[in-house]
Amino acid sequence: MHVAMSTQITGWHLQLLSNTMRNKTIFIVEDSKATAEIYKSYLDDVGGNIRIFHQGLDALEAISEIQPDILLLDIELPDINGLEILEFISINKLPVTTIVLTSHGSAENVERAEELGSFDFIEKPCSKQRLRVTIKNSISHGELVETVKTYSNNFDKNKFNGFIGRSLEMQLVYRIIESAAKCYASVFITGESGTGKELCAQAIHDTSNKKDKPFVALNCAAIPRDLFESEIFGHVKGAFSGALKDRIGAVERAEGGTLFLDEICEMDIDLQSKLLRFLQSGTFNRVGDKDERKVHTRIICATNRNPEEEVMKKRFREDLYYRLNVLPVEMPPLRERKGDMLILAKYFLEKFSMDLGKNFVGLTEETEKIFSEYYWPGNIRELQNTLENAVILHNGDLLEKSMLPKAMFDRFSLQSEIVSSHVSVEDEIAHSTAAADTQTIQPFWLSEKKIIQAAVDFCEGNVQLAARKLELSPSTIYRKMKSWCSDT
Repeated sequence: MHVAMSTQITGWHLQLLSNTMRNKTIFIVEDSKATAEIYKSYLDDVGGNIRIFHQGLDALEAISEIQPDILLLDIELPDINGLEILEFISINKLPVTTIVLTSHGSAENVERAEELGSFDFIEKPCSKQRLRVTIKNSISHGELVETVKTYSNNFDKNKFNGFIGRSLEMQLVYRIIESAAKCYASVFITGESGTGKELCAQAIHDTSNKKDKPFVALNCAAIPRDLFESEIFGHVKGAFSGALKDRIGAVERAEGGTLFLDEICEMDIDLQSKLLRFLQSGTFNRVGDKDERKVHTRIICATNRNPEEEVMKKRFREDLYYRLNVLPVEMPPLRERKGDMLILAKYFLEKFSMDLGKNFVGLTEETEKIFSEYYWPGNIRELQNTLENAVILHNGDLLEKSMLPKAMFDRFSLQSEIVSSHVSVEDEIAHSTAAADTQTIQPFWLSEKKIIQAAVDFCEGNVQLAARKLELSPSTIYRKMKSWCSDT
């Protein structure tokens, strides 16, 4: 399942890990004494208070008295199942970051561990590097969560560094941006197309103390594969056909500032290893140059794909993912930003009206209802285009239903028809159960497949949205789809 990791922690990263581990308490719950000692040896040189438990009940008793900062947890224990410890932590809402390490990496165990709040799930055998990087990332994530909690009572913005919206979803994004701006760690932004991932990256840069330094953005999906390395790291004269002079790459142009790599999952797998080396050491070579160069450039990346799915399919290096995903930011789709829709619509309407010399000041009630109910698959980008199109082609004080672009209105009409005729998953299950007899009962996996596929089709292929509607995790759906493919 996991891609082999070849990363080595450098002296600088070892010092960083040691700093983050100082005064941290780690519990290792592992029935094998030899394995537990190996895990401990991985961490002996980075500090921290480490305790080992070979029985699950002993660990439970200790956790109820003193909560560790990090729990390294095996599932198969001699007295109880390790997931019971996770359940105890979850039910009691204890501030413990749990990393599950097990050789029993079944889909059910992974799913249950995710539901119970496990930070990560690692299959044995676990390398020293993988464990160290995961622990460092978990500590960074925990510190970020605490920062968000600290701000929760006095942080409420309607506008923030180019963003507009007061929804709780966006308040969380604003807090993460402010926290990320205070450090120099890598940031991984995920979200659907049109949700504002580049704006988020720009906001992190502009809020930081590096705002006077360059912000360089590259779209990895728009660069031809054979020019990719040159675009990022530069080249010297004569490095290849057409290289008529030396060229500075993006990492040098962003020296001291930020390099934003959009659609990072489109990057060629061979170049990913060179980016990983740069992230580890800050050094690189221009194409065709033997001289090693060093810069201090922060990397922020983004994707509209599921990065964990890309790692599982071996299209994205696992070690690079963990190196980049120190500070994760998930941009919410427009349909989930409750209360922000009409605020954004009125803002863009007034902006385009002023820019184009029109008189629009608002939307009719009918138009507001359509905007509030529409799915907005293109998110804010689609909202902007819809309003700009309407303002260019029409005149008036209020934006009416008849002024909406035909393509958008047709999609809304189709969406309404689907919603009105769609049978809920629960009703479908009840109907199938009531009608079933010994001749018509299908295997559970087949019924499950039909339900999940129907949900994905209804959501127009958007697996994350389908997962939310089914109250499953996206990784669960991806794993089941993979298993269905392997069975056919």
